[in-house]
Amino acid sequence: MTDSPSSLGSLLSNVRNQRGLSKQSIAQALNVGVRAIEQIETGETEPDLTLLNRYAEALMDPAGSDKAPAMHLRISGPTKLSGSIVVRSSKNAAVALLCASLLNEGRTVLRGIARIEEVNRILEVLESIGVRATWSPDRGELELIRPKTLDLASMDIEAARRTRSIIMFLGPLMHLLPEFSLPYAGGCDLGTRTVTPHMQALHHFGLEIQATEGWYRARVDTGATGVRTITLTERGDTVTENVLMAAALYPGLTVIRNASPNYMVQDVCFFLQQLGVEVDGIGTTTLRVTGRERIDADVTVVPSEDPIEAMSLITAAIVTHSELTIERAPIEFLEIELSILDEMGLDFSLSEEYPAENGHTRLVDITVRPSKLHAAADKIHPLPFPGLNIDNLPFFAVIAAVADGRTLIHDWVYENRAVHLMELNKLGANTQLLDPHRLLVQGPTRWRPQELVCPPALRPAVCLLLAALAASGTTLLRDVYVINRGYEDLPNRLNALGAKIESFFG
Repeated sequence: MTDSPSSLGSLLSNVRNQRGLSKQSIAQALNVGVRAIEQIETGETEPDLTLLNRYAEALMDPAGSDKAPAMHLRISGPTKLSGSIVVRSSKNAAVALLCASLLNEGRTVLRGIARIEEVNRILEVLESIGVRATWSPDRGELELIRPKTLDLASMDIEAARRTRSIIMFLGPLMHLLPEFSLPYAGGCDLGTRTVTPHMQALHHFGLEIQATEGWYRARVDTGATGVRTITLTERGDTVTENVLMAAALYPGLTVIRNASPNYMVQDVCFFLQQLGVEVDGIGTTTLRVTGRERIDADVTVVPSEDPIEAMSLITAAIVTHSELTIERAPIEFLEIELSILDEMGLDFSLSEEYPAENGHTRLVDITVRPSKLHAAADKIHPLPFPGLNIDNLPFFAVIAAVADGRTLIHDWVYENRAVHLMELNKLGANTQLLDPHRLLVQGPTRWRPQELVCPPALRPAVCLLLAALAASGTTLLRDVYVINRGYEDLPNRLNALGAKIESFFG
């Protein structure tokens, strides 16, 4: 049980949004008014146990869902993959660039942007507040034009609450509106993901945020001038991006220390440079940004390739004991991962490096061959870039499950993700949860089919899909919306390599 009516209400609201349910449908199921639901979710009133149980039943009733029928996957294995597959553009870069487009009064064109549910949710929010978004006929380019005045009163709240990326609206909006409100961010269920670093950093630009009743209520004092030196208390990707966006329309020098140099941050830096903003120190932990009073430029931006998708495909090859070539992999953001895999005995080779279309990112083709792996000698844990990427850590649980010996996976960042990875046991893995952050994996594994429901976390959900490829029989993976949040057409792309994955709805 949560510790206050407001936290209970926020939990109910988040689950309702993740289930695609409206306040109206819940009110109808409970035979109460919509206002009563609003009062519960904002913490104005606390439901009694009877009403709370009825609320929970309504949340779990598939018949009440306002969204399209859930998508499920039927995976037949064991699978042997072969051939080559091209890494697509970055999910995290895409959502950051969509948010950053609010800085530009001109025409922003995003080429090759990931067509995933997370992008769809941000686009729904942008369009609801007045941004004109137009896809090219082949959907290869997305044109964005910001109106002179944003209509935040018309924001699609349901879409906003289903993505954590809404938090990156803070940096651009503080230059456009003296006061505004944003709904609490959603996304993956990975435990508490604090916004305090965002509040602390943006305070330097005069942004004051009050978090209350399911909303971030922001007020801007733009009186301060001069050089701003900001030391981030957390080397996070989204907080660095938020500060970059805030600095872009600050007509002075901003020095950001302890900045994330990760791939999606670099993409935002490259975009700002195209907009005429001076950004020095890209790829380091100290960024120097000289902003502009106004940004009005017509630009075309190409997001970089996704290292997390590349790691997913490497894992698919490993778990199925297949030879597979992963093309256009951003090697700079995979070097630690490949070093660990090399130590575990993976047989792989790299092509010569070549530049990405953005002119900055270094790409290679990675060929993975069937290998007999052994457990990592030391624990596997993430670190800020250039360390092992936190989003790549879950894949090592699947990889460790096919390796001889025992591997310790330490996810010190997220409270719940190691718990979600315990679902691998249902497919035959031998994992032991030491605490919410540490997982022991004993391999090798004889994978077996199972009927599963996707956990509410993107990477663990994909891990289940990849493990199911190696299981002897048919695995049912239900409600794969969370996978579609971060991957574009993954089942069909795996099928082109030899997988047998059938999607169905219901």
